[in-house]
Amino acid sequence: MAYGKNKGLAKGGKKGQKKKQADAFLRKVWYNIKAPTYFKGAGTKVARTCVTKTQGQKIETDGLKGRICEFNVADLNQSEDGFKKIKLEVQEIQGKNCLTDFHGLSLTRDKMCQMIKKRHSLIEAQADCKTMDGYIVRVFVIAFTKDIKDQQVSMFTYAQSAQIKKIRKRIVQVLQTEIGNKPLSEFVKSLLIDKIETEIKRSCERIYPLEPVHIQKVKIVKKPKMDIAKLMEIHDKATGEEDGGAAVDEPEEAKNLLTAETS
Repeated sequence: MAYGKNKGLAKGGKKGQKKKQADAFLRKVWYNIKAPTYFKGAGTKVARTCVTKTQGQKIETDGLKGRICEFNVADLNQSEDGFKKIKLEVQEIQGKNCLTDFHGLSLTRDKMCQMIKKRHSLIEAQADCKTMDGYIVRVFVIAFTKDIKDQQVSMFTYAQSAQIKKIRKRIVQVLQTEIGNKPLSEFVKSLLIDKIETEIKRSCERIYPLEPVHIQKVKIVKKPKMDIAKLMEIHDKATGEEDGGAAVDEPEEAKNLLTAETS
């Protein structure tokens, strides 16, 4: 064995060397997410999402289809319903735009905690309803008995078990009637303006007054085969508009002087 220091040990061998990790976002492409036209914010991009570029047999658009995006209704509908969350599913890609459709609805946790209160009966009901265009949606309703201070002496506002059963049955009937005679797009519009909740309050008034009433969750249980024509109908305004701006009507005074002189 040679006497002295082995100079080769200080350099380190080639085996086991770590490769330099490249930034993952250098291989990403950004796409715009467009909301359907039944939201007031439709026509412009509501969000952006990224996907890995096409490599070999992996196509980037296949990684986008079926992607679920969650938004606050206050952002989409330009309203004050900040306690509702909407889920949209990417169904088709056109250029750099992702066309979406309704996938579900839920309430925020702080709203659910705010509604819970003492001395009131909590009533929950659910129903599977089929829309006109073949969607089966599962709707969950939460309601509380109303405290009528001017007309009651007791500090408690509890409903009897028989009344709760009648209210649940009436809620299911209202859901089947309101959802079964309209397509999915009209159902989503009624969710945004609380039309179904108002109808539930009105129909249950004689059994026991309810306040508040909310649809706490909506799930799509079954979907029909995707129809690109129907998808384009709810995106006709959104896809036709570009971010370049709209046409502006010029006043009569703003005329081309050269054209005015020749005429």
